Amino acid sequence: MGQGMDDAVAWVSLRSTPGIGDVRGRALASRFGGAVGVIGATAAELVAAGCPAAAVRRLHAPETLAEARAEFARIAAAGGRLVPIDAAEYPAPLRQVHDAPLHLIAKGTPLTAGPAVAIVGARRATSYGREIAERLAAGLADAGVTVVSGLARGIDSAAHEGALMARGRTVAVLGSGIDVVYPSEHADLAARITATGTLLSELPVGTAPLPAHFPARNRILAGMTQGTIVIEAAERSGSLITARLANEHGREVFAVPGRVDSPLSYGAHILIRDGATLVRELDDVLAEIAPALRSRAGSAPDAVGAPDGDAAGLVEILAAGPLSADDLVRASGRTPQEIIANLLDLELRGVVRRDPGGEFRLTGRFAGGSGLQ
Repeated sequence: MGQGMDDAVAWVSLRSTPGIGDVRGRALASRFGGAVGVIGATAAELVAAGCPAAAVRRLHAPETLAEARAEFARIAAAGGRLVPIDAAEYPAPLRQVHDAPLHLIAKGTPLTAGPAVAIVGARRATSYGREIAERLAAGLADAGVTVVSGLARGIDSAAHEGALMARGRTVAVLGSGIDVVYPSEHADLAARITATGTLLSELPVGTAPLPAHFPARNRILAGMTQGTIVIEAAERSGSLITARLANEHGREVFAVPGRVDSPLSYGAHILIRDGATLVRELDDVLAEIAPALRSRAGSAPDAVGAPDGDAAGLVEILAAGPLSADDLVRASGRTPQEIIANLLDLELRGVVRRDPGGEFRLTGRFAGGSGLQ
């Protein structure tokens, strides 16, 4: 039954068969020369290799192959592609994890080799946390590091935005199918990520973002990167799970300190106490995971170009802190129409961001000041 079978469909069959799983499936694939070899092996050979008889029967059942072909078609219809564990595109660091997924589903540009860092943290992040995540991600992306996060609200989305602003690579690892963007308001962000980066999931197309999926998702975040940076995490944060997994995989763990009286600082401060690298600036990360790239940090031209004219004047005013449009009218002496036009231009160029309260603040490297440049 395995003769002439498409390799990708064979991997889907193998992983979707109850009783096999990622660890046993990988051992079988290694023994029989890949997924096609496993599918083509006899029942006696598979049982002798340690595969339960019930799993062998399910693997060889015609409906298993039919469903695998249907799933492969759904992946293609969703604009995705299958990335088996033996494919060149599969992240090499993730392959080292004992329970790495037998295959991933990717949408967007091909995954590339090279340094990658996960940035994770609170969904209900403070403006400080989001700003640090965005600036740090922009600096890493500018230096040639792929920024990996989970597309969630708060720190995750800020990290993706920072990497995009620097025109670098970013990967979003989902706790749902690649066609199910969660939260739904990040649909535009997901589309922008696929234009230059990648959406990634181990789950079948159409899978809903159930709570049980996210701890498993975190092992991919931690496993495919050289290090994990935690920015704002409460005591029971899922970000601490990602950091623990990174440590278990022998990867670097970084933490950005916060206010000592903030509950969102608890996780990062505990990590620092227990040996995580304290992050004060971009170089603290690059020195550990990609020292060869340190000279590149900040050397590329600004992703959106430096503002000039009236827009540059607004940037100078906003350097002191966030202000509303009315405050900018008073501080600049310009008309409301001029301010609105300038702010729209700066927003489109990624220089300013409007907070939920209506104030405008500088983003990324334009924020100036000390620290994470």
